[in-house]
Amino acid sequence: MGRAYEVRKYSIQKTGAARGKIYTTFAKEIYLAAKKGLPDPDVNITLKRIIEKAKKNQVPSDIINRAVEKAKGVGGEDYAEVVYEGFGPGASTLIVKTLTDNVNRTVGEVRAAFNKVGKSLGVTNSVSYNYDYIGVLTFKSQNSEEIFEKLLNEGIEIIDYEDEDGEITITMKPNDHDKVKDVVESIISDVDYEIDQVGMFPKDKVTLNEEDSENFKKLYKMLDDIDDVTEIYHNVDIEM
Repeated sequence: MGRAYEVRKYSIQKTGAARGKIYTTFAKEIYLAAKKGLPDPDVNITLKRIIEKAKKNQVPSDIINRAVEKAKGVGGEDYAEVVYEGFGPGASTLIVKTLTDNVNRTVGEVRAAFNKVGKSLGVTNSVSYNYDYIGVLTFKSQNSEEIFEKLLNEGIEIIDYEDEDGEITITMKPNDHDKVKDVVESIISDVDYEIDQVGMFPKDKVTLNEEDSENFKKLYKMLDDIDDVTEIYHNVDIEM
């Protein structure tokens, strides 16, 4: 079918500090989803899906429950999703997704990370035009034909559908992400998604020389260490 997209799994770090950040990130996302809609996963599909991902990433139930209960109260934190675009070492570009209750603090920390490697933030759309905003699901199944046929019958427009030895990867428009999951789960009730992500994926990847590669890794780590950063997308062909 169409072009294949290279995706990565949500990385579960083993260090206490990194795992703590995963917990904090999911707690914020759960709180925000519950605050925007109803704080009930049975009627709030966005909240339901985030909780599912949190559980898969081993977020404790008490953290999930506290975030939902917190959203039921009056007032509370006012988180905003803010996305920054920047130019890294060599021909690298980055899109940095954040969830923050203090935009001035967050932009200062993100800008400082770029400055430390002699690079800078860009304006809106200075980088993102070279990325595709899509949803991707990957899972194992021997029901490929049945799944594909049902997707067509539901009128869902699939960007790409690949089946390699029973490992199925479906690429779709972000708004169709939940619809595709509903179809898959109606056929495979206990499906285990290897990749379940909606995000920005580069149209083309670049290879950096040794010096630029080291500086890119340094920049990536500094950004990843910022509490408010929830996701980093980039166009570098490198293992992080």
